[in-house]
Amino acid sequence: MTVIDSRASGSWVPDTEADEDDDMPLSTRLSIADALTLGNATCGFLAVYFTTTGVLIPHITGSEVSGMARHSAATAVMLMLLASVFDLFDGLVARKLRSSAMGAELDNLSDLVSFGLAPAYFVVVWGMVTDGAHQLMSAVAAIVVLLAVVLRLARFSCVTLRDGIFQGMPSPFGALTVVSIVLLELPFFPTLLAIIGVAWLMVSRVEYPKPRGPLAVAMLAWIAASMGMLAAWAFDSPGGQLLLQTGCALQVVLGAVIPLFATARRVNTFRDNRREARAAQLP
Repeated sequence: MTVIDSRASGSWVPDTEADEDDDMPLSTRLSIADALTLGNATCGFLAVYFTTTGVLIPHITGSEVSGMARHSAATAVMLMLLASVFDLFDGLVARKLRSSAMGAELDNLSDLVSFGLAPAYFVVVWGMVTDGAHQLMSAVAAIVVLLAVVLRLARFSCVTLRDGIFQGMPSPFGALTVVSIVLLELPFFPTLLAIIGVAWLMVSRVEYPKPRGPLAVAMLAWIAASMGMLAAWAFDSPGGQLLLQTGCALQVVLGAVIPLFATARRVNTFRDNRREARAAQLP
C-alpha cells in the first residue's frame, strides 16, 4: 500500500504494481538442489559445534570424560563426510532437474563453511588440545587451509575449464585429507607440513577428475567405508584404531598419488602433441 500526501488527496490508494514487484522471482526460489546445498552448510556448522562442545570446551574446563573427545571428533568428521555427500548430490540434482539463480553462490558459501571453516577449526582445536603441539603455528596452518579454500572457490567461479575436470584439489577432498592427516597422530611438524601441502594442492593447477558415473559411485562407497571406520574408532571397537589409521593413510595416499598421475598424463599429452607437430612438419 502507498500513502498519498494528504495535501494532494485525502484517501489511501492501493499500489498493485508494488505488490506484484514484491513477489519473489521464480529464478530465486529454492530448488531441491538448493535444499541439498543448505544441508551441506548445516553439516559444516554442526561439525564446528561438536568440535567445540565435545573436544575444546571439556579440554579447557578440565571436564573431559573418557571417550567423549573421541566421540565428538568422530561425529565432526562424519558430518564433514555427510556434507561432501550433499555437495555431490546437489550438483547431480541440479543437472537432472534445475537450480535457482542462487545455486552457484549457495554452493560456494556452503563449501566455505563445510570444507573451509570446519577443517580449519578442527586444525586449530587439534593444536590446542594435543600435547607437544604449538597453538600459534597450528592456527597459522588453519588460516592457510581456510584461505586456500577461499581462493579455490573464487577461482572456480571465474575460470572456465574443459568439462569433467577440476583445477586444484577439490575442497571436499582437501578438507577430508586435512582431517585425515590430523587423525593419523603423526609428530607435530610433519603434520603441519602435510596440512600446508594439501592447502597448496587446493590452489595448484593440478587437474582432478570430477566425480561422475563410476567415480561418483566409488566416492560414495569410500565415504560409507570411512564412516564405518570412524564409528568403530569412536566406540572403541576391537581394531577400531587400526581401521581409522588405515583409512586416514589411504586418504592421504590418494591425495598424493592423484597429482602424480595427473602430472604424468599432462607430460605424456605434451610429448604426444610435440611428436604429432614434428610429424606434420616433415615433407
